Amino acid sequence: MKTTRIMAVAVLIAASGLALHVAQAQQSGIKRTDLQRHDLGVPGREVIQVRVELAPGVAFPGHTHPGEEIIYVLEGSLEYEVEGKPPVTLKAGDVLFIPA
Repeated sequence: MKTTRIMAVAVLIAASGLALHVAQAQQSGIKRTDLQRHDLGVPGREVIQVRVELAPGVAFPGHTHPGEEIIYVLEGSLEYEVEGKPPVTLKAGDVLFIPA
């Protein structure tokens, strides 16, 4: 299972499937803006592009997604952690692909 912990000022996430659960996106210090949503031509699959802005020091609780994720850091930095692996720190301009 994937566990993520994200700390950043602003992050742009595009994901196939559900991008972020609304309840998580409404946490204090987290702002989610849906940018676009399209069917992928495969039953039950869609792509969702969202912009997620995180206040400094804010962390997401562990969670999973049913599809792939592409994370692009607009500014600031974030620490990404997959269960059982060392954390990865990304900075502005970095991209991270997370397989399903």
